[in-house]
Amino acid sequence: MDLVQTFFNWDVFVRTLPMLMQGLGKTLMLGFLSILLGLIGGLALALLRLYAPLVIRLITIAYIDIFRSLPVLVWLVIVYYALPFVGITLSPFAAACTALTMISSAYAAEIYRAGIEAVPRGQFEAAQSIGLSHYRVMCDVVMPQAIRLIIPPLTSNCINVMKDTALASVVAMPDLLKQATQAQALAANPTPLIGAALLYLMVLLPLVRLVGLLERRFARGRV
Repeated sequence: MDLVQTFFNWDVFVRTLPMLMQGLGKTLMLGFLSILLGLIGGLALALLRLYAPLVIRLITIAYIDIFRSLPVLVWLVIVYYALPFVGITLSPFAAACTALTMISSAYAAEIYRAGIEAVPRGQFEAAQSIGLSHYRVMCDVVMPQAIRLIIPPLTSNCINVMKDTALASVVAMPDLLKQATQAQALAANPTPLIGAALLYLMVLLPLVRLVGLLERRFARGRV
């Protein structure tokens, strides 16, 4: 067989496309849910690290440092295979979502923190001097300025989370990579893996270009 028939076999691709699309749906669901929960959790962690009492700040810092150091694959295996020994059993989807959320929230927390700390201290003091509560200071003064700095790196982090969904195949979740691997075995041809790579590109390439666009826009000082 030549290169085209081996890696770009159209008949094999058409036969296995339904399996790939089913896996793509699971991948998108897992990615978007993990991203959403990671962004919310990251903001909560950043605020705790910056403004909570000392003991809570230390615990938060430890959490962020530990989960930024852990490989996603290692933590995913621990969540899915080790937690049942302490009475916590999660489905493949729930385990993957939990692992991705916990790690992505740690990275998002550092991005939020850097953005908040980049706002000049005088902005805080000026807002407090006119009687704004801490909540209003954060919502009306600090975050609108910080968001200009954190959107590009947050978007890059979201891309990394979406790519890391491919690791969910190790816990037998039928994501895109798992479905492509099974389709390859059934067809005895690697074309489904090439098809999965193309589907990943279709999803992630626009996000990569969006990051570049945002970086250029914010670098010029425009929203």
